[in-house]
Amino acid sequence: MEELYYYPQEKDFDEIIAVWEASVRATHTFLSEEDIVFFKPLIRNEYLQHVNLICTKNKNGNISAFMGVNGSHLEMLFIDPASRGLGIGKSLVNHAIQNLGVRFVDVNEQNEQAVGFYYHMGFELISRDELDGTGKPFPILHLAIRMM
Repeated sequence: MEELYYYPQEKDFDEIIAVWEASVRATHTFLSEEDIVFFKPLIRNEYLQHVNLICTKNKNGNISAFMGVNGSHLEMLFIDPASRGLGIGKSLVNHAIQNLGVRFVDVNEQNEQAVGFYYHMGFELISRDELDGTGKPFPILHLAIRMM
């Protein structure tokens, strides 16, 4: 893989949010346009500030994926649709588990591709909430990595 880990700064947030939006539009088909408009400034102006961000860049120097880690939780993982299927998500999650102590992830139940990805990566369901953290009716699955 040509991608390298990149530790972004606030000046990179506009590029990161562009990756977030493209990824969400490709995978979060359960969200309405109003939902995307609601979440976008929260992600850009609040959530990105409270996680340890790690990105990958493609051979053109553009951010192709990013994850946000807070303690033992993987808080976010988004991959540009043009970079999906290249092993970037797997590489980032493995890095988070092996080097950053990640053991938990929350995922939208309706994002079936992500749910399947995390199960494939060795995570198991530990609980479920009917509403997301903002009180919206998007069920959240709480997963923990299976320890070998």
